[in-house]
Amino acid sequence: MEFEEKTVQRTEIYQGPIFKVVTDQVELPQGKGLAQRDLIFHNGAVAVIALTPEDRMILVKQYRKAIEATSYEIPAGKLELGENADPKAAALRELEEETGYRGRLELVYDFYSAIGFCNEKIKLYSASYLTKVDNPRPQDEDETLEIVEVTLEEARELLASGDICDAKTIMALQYWEAKMNK
Repeated sequence: MEFEEKTVQRTEIYQGPIFKVVTDQVELPQGKGLAQRDLIFHNGAVAVIALTPEDRMILVKQYRKAIEATSYEIPAGKLELGENADPKAAALRELEEETGYRGRLELVYDFYSAIGFCNEKIKLYSASYLTKVDNPRPQDEDETLEIVEVTLEEARELLASGDICDAKTIMALQYWEAKMNK
């Protein structure tokens, strides 16, 4: 069975510093006609599961305008221009900027965040051997963050209350639980 949708025409709607929005007119497979696809092209992102030696997860509390609410999330950020070649370095940078920690990283997963309309791929790393940095890189000027260290039970409570509501953090919690159950 054929599945591919062939682009007939692409119209660029918006090009910003983080993503590009386009509308594609596509030819559907098996002669089913034409359809419109609104798409977001994103440079990618990194995220870090940071567990302290005391078995506490480092989360970042921040306001997210898209959902008009505050959430608790694992440290993460977009790949800056030129960082696609070394996403691990980008993850280390984000970990230090957002939490003031450094560590050794291991790739856990890379996944698409919203495959129905966006090509953002997130590389999810696990950090070990965390050490506090004396003079960490400064946080991004447009971010207001609070660092929180939680136990697995506290993280489960944040998930149950809806304070943890993003896919990458939920995935990180599942990874942590699986690791604890080994």
